[in-house]
Amino acid sequence: QLQLVESGGGLVQPGGSLRLSCAASGFTLDYYAIGWFRQAPGKEREGVSCIKGSDGRTTYADSVKGRFTISRDNAKNMVYLQMNSLQPEDTAVYYCAADPSPPGGWTSLRQYDYSYWGQGTQVTVSS
Repeated sequence: QLQLVESGGGLVQPGGSLRLSCAASGFTLDYYAIGWFRQAPGKEREGVSCIKGSDGRTTYADSVKGRFTISRDNAKNMVYLQMNSLQPEDTAVYYCAADPSPPGGWTSLRQYDYSYWGQGTQVTVSS
């Protein structure tokens, strides 16, 4: 059974850093796209970053470019999101998601292109 489990969220001050982890089981990263999404209270879920499991090709939302870095460790079946220079507007529940062939392409940040989702981890940026 395919499963995604996020971890690493928490409370951090503005300007701080966090690294989120997504542990995948029941499938092999090599054949999937993995995306990180976030949803703030009262807002729609938005794509943050994604990575193609086979070749590591990445995409970032404009709002996080230069601050967030997505990476994968296929041997461990793990995907990470390193978040630096965090700001209050980054506060949200962060989800990882997977799909073997996103209809929008391997660089899609559209939530509806992903079939499998984790339960989410809360990130709060506040002083």
